[in-house]
Amino acid sequence: MARAMFEYTKTILKKVSFNSDLFCKELKKSLATLLPYEIEELRIWLKSFIENKPELSICMTFLK
Repeated sequence: MARAMFEYTKTILKKVSFNSDLFCKELKKSLATLLPYEIEELRIWLKSFIENKPELSICMTFLK
């Protein structure tokens, strides 16, 4: 079940990546539901995902 939530989170973040406000909002919600090791995996995934989307880098502050 937990792995499904992680994959669902990635799907949602991809879909809302056109808007940085929505992206940050969904990222905050996901941090409340994911397990600690999944949050670390998400951090790694996000670094590569936002590499070409500098407008989304502001949301990385929620992961610190």
